Amino acid sequence: MIVIPAVDLRDGACVQLVGGEYADERVRLEDPLAVAREWARLGFRRLHVVDLDAATGRGSNAATVAEIVRHGGFDVVQVGGGVRDESDIERLLDAGASAVVVGTRGLEDPDWLREMAERYPHEIILAADVRERRITTRGWTQTLPRIVTDVVEELADLPLAAVMVTAVHKEGQMQGTDLPLMEDVVDASHVPVFASGGVSSANDLRALQDRGVAGAIVGMALYTGALDPRAVIEEFHDED
Repeated sequence: MIVIPAVDLRDGACVQLVGGEYADERVRLEDPLAVAREWARLGFRRLHVVDLDAATGRGSNAATVAEIVRHGGFDVVQVGGGVRDESDIERLLDAGASAVVVGTRGLEDPDWLREMAERYPHEIILAADVRERRITTRGWTQTLPRIVTDVVEELADLPLAAVMVTAVHKEGQMQGTDLPLMEDVVDASHVPVFASGGVSSANDLRALQDRGVAGAIVGMALYTGALDPRAVIEEFHDED
């Protein structure tokens, strides 16, 4: 399993939110490119970037995203947030993103997701954000009457790069991950599963790894120092 630092963008800054709530911002760093470069300097080879403003319809951090993709120093950068049509996918891939993370449109419009996955095989990551196993969309503001494992099973034949599941009810709280959820998603999925939400320790990472998770997206625990990035890189890294 690999560990992937998260750079979440809001108003041009790198932030960390608790529980997906905009009112509960715990971390704010004003130079996201410098943040990304520091993660690269420490030895992380893959980065996860999310434009929170685009995801929630509050604005766009497109220029900052492009700067991080081009100059952050990573082998692989996966980017999401507000990807609603093919032009967004093309723009991000043209900017150098290795994979594009699709959430709301892909979950609300399965036919479109299928078309995009087949047109860009292994370059689309489906982001399934959940609260208590129910899918949430539009920047965590709407809950759909769909269970995440059912969604994953329905997409079994698509050439996706991965499925990324964020336990929004655990996000930023550093109180442990939703292990039963992640285990069930891994069992249901035919593509690699990335897990996000609640990681607080190396033991949380080991537990995810033991359940077959391919990658863990980590934010708050790295930004607050709860996890030692060098120790994380040594234990959890890309295979050459």
